[in-house]
Amino acid sequence: MPVVAAAVNKIPEIRPALKDVWRPRVTVASIVECDGRFLLVEERIHGELLLNQPAGHLEAGESLVDAAVREAFEETGWEVRPIGVVGIYQWCSPRSGDQYLRVAFRAEAVRHDATATLDHGIVRALWLAPREIDGLTHRPRSPMVLRNIEDALARPLLPLDALHAFDLSGLQGTSSVAVPLP
Repeated sequence: MPVVAAAVNKIPEIRPALKDVWRPRVTVASIVECDGRFLLVEERIHGELLLNQPAGHLEAGESLVDAAVREAFEETGWEVRPIGVVGIYQWCSPRSGDQYLRVAFRAEAVRHDATATLDHGIVRALWLAPREIDGLTHRPRSPMVLRNIEDALARPLLPLDALHAFDLSGLQGTSSVAVPLP
């Protein structure tokens, strides 16, 4: 059992106070480049066609790396191998007021499954060069999309071994993808 959870269970009066603690929506994104083009998805959100990286929410019991691999496959049919962390980003959606904490990974494309069923709302996966993104009529889903690409091109990566996931087995959910570290 995680140390904090164990401490909370031993001191019942702390439990109600923790329920009122604000928590951001934790998401992951895979920044995948091949021959100068980046793997992106067109997705329909509230009737609008938007552009995003393969990205999504961290699930209970799942490591950040596993979440990035899972989301990339679910949204594009591509199996990816994360090679480092591009950055950690905070954003507040002006539409909903929801706040997001995104961990963006640089990843390599491993193989594509053209028969994979893509997540609901995903129109298609596509490979675009940064200059081609500007020519599209639909906009990025958030300012993090273009910033993640810029940062992936401009700065060194944080190594994957800087991330640590401690005993997640006590949490609800599963981690279905194991990613060997390079």
